[in-house]
Amino acid sequence: MTISARFDDAVVPALVLDGDGPAPAAARLDGRRARVTAELSTREDGWSARFPLQAARWGRRALPLPSGEYRIVVDDDPGRDLVVAGAAEVATPTLRVALADGILDVSAPVDPAYESGEGQAALERRYAARTQTLENAVFFESFYGRSAGCNPRAIDRELSRVAPSVTRYWSVVDLSVDVPEGGVAVVEGSPQWWRARGASRLLVVNDWLRRRYERRPGQVVLQTWHGTPLKRLALHRPGFDPRRMVAVVRESRRWDVLLAQNPYGERILRKAYAFLRRPVWVEGYPRNDVLVTGDGAPTRAALGIADDERVVLYAPTWRDDRTDMVDFVDPERLASQTGAVVLVRGHSRTLIPGEDARGARVIDVTGYPDVSDLLLVADALVTDYSSVMFDYTATGKPIFFLTPDLVHYREDLRGFYFDLVAHAPGPMVSTQDELAEALADQTVPARFADRYAAWQQRFNARDDGHAAERVVARILDQGFVDRG
Repeated sequence: MTISARFDDAVVPALVLDGDGPAPAAARLDGRRARVTAELSTREDGWSARFPLQAARWGRRALPLPSGEYRIVVDDDPGRDLVVAGAAEVATPTLRVALADGILDVSAPVDPAYESGEGQAALERRYAARTQTLENAVFFESFYGRSAGCNPRAIDRELSRVAPSVTRYWSVVDLSVDVPEGGVAVVEGSPQWWRARGASRLLVVNDWLRRRYERRPGQVVLQTWHGTPLKRLALHRPGFDPRRMVAVVRESRRWDVLLAQNPYGERILRKAYAFLRRPVWVEGYPRNDVLVTGDGAPTRAALGIADDERVVLYAPTWRDDRTDMVDFVDPERLASQTGAVVLVRGHSRTLIPGEDARGARVIDVTGYPDVSDLLLVADALVTDYSSVMFDYTATGKPIFFLTPDLVHYREDLRGFYFDLVAHAPGPMVSTQDELAEALADQTVPARFADRYAAWQQRFNARDDGHAAERVVARILDQGFVDRG
């Protein structure tokens, strides 16, 4: 099939295909994390397929497509030979797109002049030499800009409530990232991103700052981190690596305040990051407030899940020896075995390289903005060594551990800070069939009640629904930003 292509930069930028003969029954763009269905129309001499270069996901507003490659699929045949002529490349204020060999490449709207090493170096020099007065603003970043969730999002929501005059910048990899209402999205590496990071009085991040960071007089960095650690991290990771040790210490010296979910987390993070003489706020995790005070009905509705359906969330951690999500579960088969809707949540590190899982009664929520909403709607959590275990137990709902590679992960990859087998607040299994049996076992809550209570007392004592209030109150009391 030979078709011509063009870009339409109307109100919503679109890729338009024009063909001769009968119109196809369907056409779409297939990406790893998003799909776009074409708007088909016919004319006397052929047909046109218009693909809006945006997507509305999870019942939220339409946003530009996530960066990545998209295949053109016609009549549900991804292998069909297409010869596409025309429409090589276009840039809009929201994204850049290029078409070649039937593949649409989408990227963030950063001027190519700034993408080179020289271009970024020039922006870094301008950033480091900045002398202007700091703004009454906060620069938020969550998981390197791949999402706008976790503790930074919860702090943003409370700050916007009590101090609405504070400007809230959000670092994002592209404009497909859904930032909180009122937040200003700045694309990583753009002049606006460098300016916002250099002009904000407070930086709230949940992972390493990366790139060049020059602290300006009056700037403060609040490191919220992203989970109570089970697996060894930073200076405690297996193997002696002098370069890693130097990088860890250099990074932790950028932080002024560290947030911990519980006293156990405080002790580990202080030592793992050599963060010994600066304050650690042990206030619970703001991201968990919703687990105590929230209503899961809106999220169920957004995901298309009925109120009476059981929801099982599968949320494994990442592995140092692979880039994609672990595949110890066939989610469609698990849905069939349990009668539940299975939500699949890959780790943030698998968001970009991975691809959505699909199947009957399976919903891939790896790209969903905030995992806390998913924990709230889940009737049961299946994980392995992910720190999400410490968050989910704030709900009091049953948790299950699928750990077929326990010995390899514990002994060879990362190591643990405590014996998970001895303290796990739910069943530990090695196969999917064992998991299905455990999920069907109505005696699990009673059998693990004592362990669960001890776990909650150790890890969830401050997850009381008011962590964000306490953290923001301290931010304002210490003058990191002004209430206005």
